[in-house]
Parts: sequence; structure tokens; C-alpha cells
Amino acid sequence: MSSLPFDGRRLWIAGIGGAGMSGYALLAHAWGAEVCGWDRVRTAYLENLPPEIGVEIAADPPKPPRGFEAFVSTAFAGRVAGRSRAELLAQLVAERDAIVVAGAHGKTTTAAMIAFVLRELGRDPAWLIGGDVPQLGANAGAGAGWLVVEGDESDRTIESLRPRIAVLTNVDLDHHATFASREELETLFEAFLASAPLQVRGDALEPYAGRLAVPGEHNRRNAAAALAALELAGVERSGAENTLPSFRGVGRRLERRGEAGGVEVFDDYSHHPAEIAAAISALRNAGRVLVLFQPHLYSRTRYLTREFGAALAAADVVAVSDVYAAREEPVEGIDGKLIVDAVAEARSGMTVAWTPELEDGARFVLRRACSGDRIAAVGAGDVDRAVPVILDGLQ
Repeated sequence: MSSLPFDGRRLWIAGIGGAGMSGYALLAHAWGAEVCGWDRVRTAYLENLPPEIGVEIAADPPKPPRGFEAFVSTAFAGRVAGRSRAELLAQLVAERDAIVVAGAHGKTTTAAMIAFVLRELGRDPAWLIGGDVPQLGANAGAGAGWLVVEGDESDRTIESLRPRIAVLTNVDLDHHATFASREELETLFEAFLASAPLQVRGDALEPYAGRLAVPGEHNRRNAAAALAALELAGVERSGAENTLPSFRGVGRRLERRGEAGGVEVFDDYSHHPAEIAAAISALRNAGRVLVLFQPHLYSRTRYLTREFGAALAAADVVAVSDVYAAREEPVEGIDGKLIVDAVAEARSGMTVAWTPELEDGARFVLRRACSGDRIAAVGAGDVDRAVPVILDGLQ
């Protein structure tokens, strides 16, 4: 008799190319399910899936094959029939001793740190992380040990998860289309922590003071939460602390992409003012920090305009592109120009420009870069496609 928890199940996944759903597909398949799916575009995450998982790329979603359970990513909720991605993740978490990392900021890196240390110490973890982790080889893995999961509050997914260890990195209102107030968000996080036998509150910990390969005070806080979770999972502190300095980070989290003409170029996923402030602080050295920022979501741009301006004013040169819509429809009067005005208000006389097209923003920062400077492409959309333009222009 098979001991695989998903043996005999047949799953069809809409949005299978996403960072989350691709990982769920990989793990469900490894646990015995027959899996296939659809997405509008081919993504790098699909390269991590085994060939047995059939993927259809088309502009419009096909009907699920007969006899398959349909699960739908948040990006297609309401447009494709099926159960939510939260339901699928909850089923995966229920099958294994799990560590779920939630919070407004740092959850991807913290989860990756935990999975990395467990694997390096021979604990054979499984993991589901919403980003590329080069040292792990993929955003998902199907080991036999602890299941390490990046939880998400943007669509309230974490309220359906029941891990053995719940980690909360911090609390900050980020998803204004989901939560009406910070109090509502705090209530969700408290319920998430209360649902687990063991909890880690990252905000209550002192930043880790030991050696790390990843820069910034925010990563010291991520490390403190990761080490606390590892201790609860039975890992000796000394072993974890000796292993963690080898962790080199997650893709698009202050990822150094190259250097030319004495200028270093970074790619960063920051899309909230607190994250942007932390990234600029971590990048600060003897030279200047030049930022090309792509706002993500109209709702976030609308409600955090002033905060974005204050955070970006800590840089030396800023270009702001138009909003990356993601799952939202355009909102009249909400665009990147609002943030440009907020930067100018926060710091009079600063070099800042409204460059709706990313390529124009790349050229703007390029013309102002000097040896010793650092340029960062910042945002959760597709601002990373400006990085090759910047590097080529520096040659």
C-alpha cells in the first residue's frame, strides 16, 4: 500500500507558473498526485517542474480535464472556476510537521534561511517558498523532513494553515485591498500564531549579531527569527549559527547582478516603504544610491504615497515608473507621478524623475551614475527587466 499522502488524486492548477502554485504542483506530484495545469505565460518557475507535470500555455484557460480537482491561483480568482490556492496549501501543510513563516516583510528570506540550514545539516526538508533560492536549487523541494512554508496574508491564506511552528516576522499594513485597518491585520496574525503549538515572534527578538553573508539590519532580524524557529524544530543553536553565514540570499532580494565602470547593480523585490527604506540603508556605502522604482498595485500606491516618498528620499537619485497593475484594474488619477511628487515634497531639490517607461528610467539613472555608486532596480513587478539595460549601458 502506498504511503504517499496524495496518492490517487488528480489535480489541475490554474496559474501553475506562479512562484507559489508551481511549488504546490511539485510537492503534490512528489506526494503521489497526477498533476497538470495552465498559465497565460511561460515562467522560469516551470523549469523546476518534472516533465510528468503537463503544462498548457494559452491566453485563455482551458477546461480542467475530466476527473481532476481544479485549484486556482489568486491571480485568476473569480475568472477561473475552482478551489482556492489556500485550500491546496492547507492540505499540503496538514500532511507534514510544518514551519510556516508569515509577516509583512522578510518572510521569503526567513523561510529560505530555515530551509537552507535544515538541508545543510542533513535534515532533508521540504519547502515551499515564494521566490527563487539559488542555493536550494528551486522555490520548492520535496524532502522527507520538516515542511518549510512561506505563508501569505495578502489573500488571507494563512488563516487556513495549521503548522506545528508558526513564525511571524513583523506586522505592517501592506495589502489595503484585503484589510481595512492594521487592527484587522493584527487580528489575523494573532489567530495564526494561536493556531500553532509553537510560535516565534520576530518583532520580540534582538537582531542577530553574528556573521551573515546577506547585508542589512533587516536581514539580521530575519536571521533571529530563523534561528529561533530552528531551535524549536530541534536544531542545536551552535550548528545553525555555524551554517547560516553560508546562506547567500534569495533571488531579487538585494541581489547583486553585476558591476561595470565601478558601478554595482542590484535587483530588489521591495514594494513597501519599510522594505525600500531597509534596502536603501543596506546599500549605503561610500558612494551614492540610485534607485529605479516601479510601484506595485494601484491600491498600495494610493494609500502609501507619502510613505513611499519619505522612503525613497533616502536615496540620492530616484526614477519612478508607472504602476505595475498585477491583479488590479487601473484607477484614474493613481500613477507613479504621485510618488515623484511625494519624494520632492519629502526632500526639496532632490534629483527625481517621472519616467513611465522602465527603459526611460534606466537611462535616467545611467546618465547620473559615477564610479563608486550603486544602482538598484526596485519593485515587485517586472522592473528586473531594466537590469540588463542598465548593465549594458554601463559597459
